[in-house]
Amino acid sequence: MWISPAYAQDAAGGTGAVVMQLLPLILIFAVFYFLLIRPQQKKMKEHRAMLGSLKRNDKVITGGGILGTITKVRDDSDEIEVELAPNMRVTVLRGTITSVVRPPAAANDAKAADAAKG
Repeated sequence: MWISPAYAQDAAGGTGAVVMQLLPLILIFAVFYFLLIRPQQKKMKEHRAMLGSLKRNDKVITGGGILGTITKVRDDSDEIEVELAPNMRVTVLRGTITSVVRPPAAANDAKAADAAKG
C-alpha cells in the first residue's frame, strides 16, 4: 500500500492546524475577560468595600429604591437600622444597600482640595 502525499503532509502539520483552530476561541475568551468579567469583578469588590465602610448618618439607597439615613450599624450581623422618616426606622440587610448618597457640597470640597494640591 502506498500512502498518498496528501496524507503524509497532513500528518506532519497537524499540531499547527489545531493551534490555528483554537486561536479564535482563545481571542474571544480574552475579549470577554477584559470587557465583561474583569470590570464586573472590580465593581463587586468596590461594592463590598462600600458595604464594609457604612457608618451612622450615611444616606443610603436600598435595592428597592428607598432613601434613608443609617441610625445603627450592627457589626456582629448583616442588619442595619435605617431611618426612612422621622421616628420611622426599619431594619434592612447590609446586602440590600445599593449605594451611599454623598452630599453635593462634599463632592465640590473634594474637587477644590484636589485643585489646591495640583
